Amino acid sequence: MAYDKFTILESTAVPLPIENVDTDQIIPARFLKATKREGFGDNLFRDWRYNNDDTPKKDFILNNPGYAGKILVAGTNFGSGSSREHAAWALYDYGFRCVVSSFFADIFKGNAINIGILPVQVTPGFLEKIFLAIEADPSTKIAVNLPDQTITIVPSGLQEGFNINGYKKHNLLNGFDDIDYLQAMKDEIVSFAAARSI
Repeated sequence: MAYDKFTILESTAVPLPIENVDTDQIIPARFLKATKREGFGDNLFRDWRYNNDDTPKKDFILNNPGYAGKILVAGTNFGSGSSREHAAWALYDYGFRCVVSSFFADIFKGNAINIGILPVQVTPGFLEKIFLAIEADPSTKIAVNLPDQTITIVPSGLQEGFNINGYKKHNLLNGFDDIDYLQAMKDEIVSFAAARSI
């Protein structure tokens, strides 16, 4: 499998209420030399997380021990800028399995889904409710149900649906990337080709 199957995720969340977070902020260009997916999490939001002397910036959310979890809740227009896959790799390597926002850049959204991160697009109003719930209690859990395509603020029960392409949903549920999907259909492909051979 390309990555872990995604079905239902219930987790605390890390709030990042910043709009227009681009891929260079998610993973700066100077860290793009590697071609394997490992190790990028160390430099996730590098310039926001660390000072020039590599000491952590105390006011950045990822350096706050009060916030943790597998869900990143971000401001609108998350993942804009260049099309680098490394931005999604960095989020996954850090431990995030879901990003919630009211709008995603299309290329980032595709890159995220292809490696096992579910981008959940909600309405601006529901996003604000999530931020307020986490601000009131950092231990607030968010439940993301991919089969039912719902996201729920667990303590209050407030819920909203989200959309996802059927093919991409199938792949996430099975832990497939595009190649895994084709490999899973190998017998059908061979049979189809054999029936049409001359």
